[in-house]
Amino acid sequence: MHRYIAQRLLHLVPVLLSVSILVFLMIHLVPGDPVQVMLQDYAQLRHALGLDRPLPVQYGIFLRNLARGDLGRSIRTGRPVAAEIALRLPYTLRLTAASMAVAIALGLALGTLAAVHHRRLLDYAATASALAGISLPSFWFGLVMILIFSYYLRWLPPAGADTAGSLVLPAVTLGTEAASIIARLCRSSLLEVLRQEFIRTARAKGAADARVLYRHGLRNALIPMLSIVGLQFAGLLGGAVIVESVFGWPGIGRLAVDAIMNRDIPVIQGVVLVAAAIFVAVNLGVDLLYAVADPRIRYS
Repeated sequence: MHRYIAQRLLHLVPVLLSVSILVFLMIHLVPGDPVQVMLQDYAQLRHALGLDRPLPVQYGIFLRNLARGDLGRSIRTGRPVAAEIALRLPYTLRLTAASMAVAIALGLALGTLAAVHHRRLLDYAATASALAGISLPSFWFGLVMILIFSYYLRWLPPAGADTAGSLVLPAVTLGTEAASIIARLCRSSLLEVLRQEFIRTARAKGAADARVLYRHGLRNALIPMLSIVGLQFAGLLGGAVIVESVFGWPGIGRLAVDAIMNRDIPVIQGVVLVAAAIFVAVNLGVDLLYAVADPRIRYS
């Protein structure tokens, strides 16, 4: 029995060898050159994407399509880039707005606390907290937040955007650095305002300390902070790229990362253009608010 099996196995060797020869020679026996076919597909695809035209012509076509709201199509999915961004942009705007709320609330609280208790323990503690917030990398801080509040305490979900709680960790992570910058500016600005003559006059009239601080001091200290708040809002859009990747947040930041990994140039161009447009719009809004807050600018 063993001899019979061995003989049958030996008979299979020349059969398999013959089949391998036929398979190997097939590429040479079939008419046509597969490399040439691949090159033709390559040339056709470049022509379909308009990449075989001169750069000025490509840019002119790009501007014409942009004026019509056409950002092209994704190379990876084939869907319109505008549709991809419209699907993801609301998530990023919601995250940025929540992060800005955290940054303003935390930054004003720390800055005011530091200015009121100037050169005392609370001032040093608030300043150290602001310095730590600027120094911590957002991706590391986000992972620490996930480890504490999701893994150990199990209070909040670690990723996704399914529930309202999913917004807390990425918003705090993204808003911490901006809060630190706002806190330092608020402290210096409020200290400068509290040394002005009209503050001494208000106190001399018997106004309560809280009224002097919030109505006269903080109100005037906020004017130079408008510009930095606008810049921080625009900066949060850039920081969202990292934070969205850490927390699996389905915004345009994560879309940009996926597009870069896949070399999806139309999507990258669309995301950058939209982010730049938002940046410009925010700066314009800050300039208008600045004119409303300080009437002298309107008549200058």
